[in-house]
Amino acid sequence: MMTTILSPTVIQSAGVMIVGAVLIQLVLMLASSFRRLAYDDERERVALINLRYRTDALLVESKSERNRVEFSWNGFRKFEIHRIVSEAKDINSFYLAPHDGRPLPPFLPGQYLTFQLKIPDLGKPLVRCYSLSDSPNHPDYYRVSIKKVPPPRNAPEAPPGVSSSFFHEHLNVGDILDVKAPSGHFHLHAAKDNPIVLIGGGIGITPVLSMLNTLCEAESNREIWFFLGLRNGAEHPMKDHLQAIALQHDEVNMNICYSDPEEHDIEGSDYQHKERVSVELFKRLLPSNNYTFYICGPPPMMEMVTADLKSWGVPDEEIHYEAFGPATVKRTKTVAEVPVAGAAAINVEFSRSGATLPWDGDAESLLDFAERNGIDIDSGCRAGNCGTCITAIKSGDITYNIEPGSPPEDGSCLTCISIPKSDLTLDA
Repeated sequence: MMTTILSPTVIQSAGVMIVGAVLIQLVLMLASSFRRLAYDDERERVALINLRYRTDALLVESKSERNRVEFSWNGFRKFEIHRIVSEAKDINSFYLAPHDGRPLPPFLPGQYLTFQLKIPDLGKPLVRCYSLSDSPNHPDYYRVSIKKVPPPRNAPEAPPGVSSSFFHEHLNVGDILDVKAPSGHFHLHAAKDNPIVLIGGGIGITPVLSMLNTLCEAESNREIWFFLGLRNGAEHPMKDHLQAIALQHDEVNMNICYSDPEEHDIEGSDYQHKERVSVELFKRLLPSNNYTFYICGPPPMMEMVTADLKSWGVPDEEIHYEAFGPATVKRTKTVAEVPVAGAAAINVEFSRSGATLPWDGDAESLLDFAERNGIDIDSGCRAGNCGTCITAIKSGDITYNIEPGSPPEDGSCLTCISIPKSDLTLDA
């Protein structure tokens, strides 16, 4: 049997190769360890930043809550118009300062103000609600941005919006208005850090702009997608402000949609998408549906977007919307609205008017039912926000179609968003 004898040179070369391989393996292991350590350090750094942001947000929220309690007020308070700024065609911002000079309570981004307007030639004050359009970080003023509502397109002979026309045509700097404290359930939860989508349609920009301004001023690191639907550049409010936010805040993904741009509107500069705001657009841009959605806009847009978000698999608790005016988003039929074969009819008695009427289920609400039958009940926002239609319940029970913005005391109801569950007697 032959034995191969390796020369010292070969043995030395093999040894060098083995040592080299071991060294390379050690270098790779060290590099991997360094990468893992760097990754862990970065993950820890991001976690600390998020924790610090959440802690700061909770502290700010706690302080804001204390200030809301300390500086809030009951009923109506006098406010003076300090400034009026034109934002776009038929859209003005009104800057309001308290006439008594006392500090203002902070509000939750997305909330609204309730106005009692003394309009000439109207028999009684008109109550209307308008969303606050700036962040709560301005203790010396509130801002509302109001669009002058034209007659309906299908009824050009009809009068324009009464309250919005009053703001645009009759109010000037120095005029005094009666205003209730900020309220409303539609608002941003600033202490959270989950990714969000803010959606506005036309003047529905106001509450979601308040949210956007608040997040940017807090230097939030939340992932933010902002969508605004408009017809064209002439109707584009706060255009320069939104473009500045897009340039200065990398966490904000700005998406302006023009459904009917004019010739001088430049895609990619004035707007990003030549289409309407829709869930189909969200599907093309968002990496998933794992977001919290805040929506305010015209009723058709809100109905379509909310329905399509649910079809996309977005949970109900992640879809928040603002409702002003009757049936802004279609309400779900309840037992009291659906006739049941053989069931006893529900009767609604209006004690002061002396009328007892069978509930037929066609009315949107008790307020709608009363008006159809010639019974007068004061009303304002018609969406459960302002509290103007509050009416005492003398007997029976009601249910709400949507959650009230300002829940009434026990024994009363907001007739604009309630329907009867049983025979009912109202003090109306």
